[in-house]
Amino acid sequence: MSADRAILAHSVARGPTHLEHPLATIESYDSSAGKRYRVRYRKPDHTQTTKRGFRTKREAEVFLASVESRKADGTYIDPSSARVTVRQLGSAWLSGQTHLKPSSTAVVESAWRLHVEPEWGAKLIGEIRYSEVQTWVADLARGSATDKPKSPALVLRAHGILASVLDAAVRDHRIAANPARGVALPRKVGREHRYLTHEELHHLAQASGQHATLIRVLGYTGLRWGEATGLRPRDIDLVRRRLAVVQNAVLVKGEVIIGTPKTHKRRSVPFPAFLLPSLEAAIAGREKDDFVFADLLGKPLITPTTRFNSWFDKALESAGLPTMTIHDLRHTAASLAIAAGANVKAVQKMLGHASAAMTLDVYADLFDDDLDSVAHRLDQAATSTSVVKMWSNENRPGPK
Repeated sequence: MSADRAILAHSVARGPTHLEHPLATIESYDSSAGKRYRVRYRKPDHTQTTKRGFRTKREAEVFLASVESRKADGTYIDPSSARVTVRQLGSAWLSGQTHLKPSSTAVVESAWRLHVEPEWGAKLIGEIRYSEVQTWVADLARGSATDKPKSPALVLRAHGILASVLDAAVRDHRIAANPARGVALPRKVGREHRYLTHEELHHLAQASGQHATLIRVLGYTGLRWGEATGLRPRDIDLVRRRLAVVQNAVLVKGEVIIGTPKTHKRRSVPFPAFLLPSLEAAIAGREKDDFVFADLLGKPLITPTTRFNSWFDKALESAGLPTMTIHDLRHTAASLAIAAGANVKAVQKMLGHASAAMTLDVYADLFDDDLDSVAHRLDQAATSTSVVKMWSNENRPGPK
């Protein structure tokens, strides 16, 4: 018998009458199913609780030993603390997401309201099983007779919310493990980028009428839509040819919200000299804090979408270009910069990516030609030395 079992057995044998404040006791009682055992013990907060229904005294002893062990190493989970619903914890979790930007908050709240809360809101966190979460994720991805399949991005977002709520429950010692972690998730497939040539971008700008300068700025600087529409005359340095990205105009629930750039980091983005006349005209007559690309009320322009047959869609049609999104102009800027010889680090800074690795991941297809270039340069370098001649002699047929 181990030392812990020996101490436990001795404690139980003595019974509660031998201790003024017993830490734990095991007692038998009669039930309709026969003799059963219950364990009385104190939780880490020193309140007393009872666990009933053990068929044998040994089962009760093993349970009590495990409780005392978990109390000692800090892993004890109070069964009553798991009797809280996902809705209760989810509401608190949502209110704590103050680090998110307004646009991100709106997306998270929508996924919670439409997909997470209806399925899991009334469920006690202690009753959620891994298999249930896996089935839910699969149902979202494949859809049903009454609901269409959800995109991988939406499935990942909904699952991430549930998993994050349960992560908080684990950290609060409400449950021992997160049943939402480790489930098979759909793979998010990136949409193929659409790149415009200089000529195509020129035709699109011409077809955009009063928005021509905005199209050229997006296509040659890589600014996000909200960064471009958040520009003010004070942010444009015509001497150094720089755009200071210091704020972002984002549409949230029908209202344009002004905030910090997506990464919360300010940056300075160069623009080509041929944009000078257009930008000078765009800021002419405006106050330094006015928006450069604004509507008739002076507010930042709202993102054009295909759902409303926007001016951007009409410009694409007029220019003879296939359907694309306004964000594709950011990809166009990256492709034109790389084609012009810009290195990865320069493109990263221009686009405001967190790292050069991210730029490479997003635009790996644009660097395919570099592989051929590497082989060509290696061939030139080796040919200029005696190495290739030595290899040629070694591979020449005949006696060596």
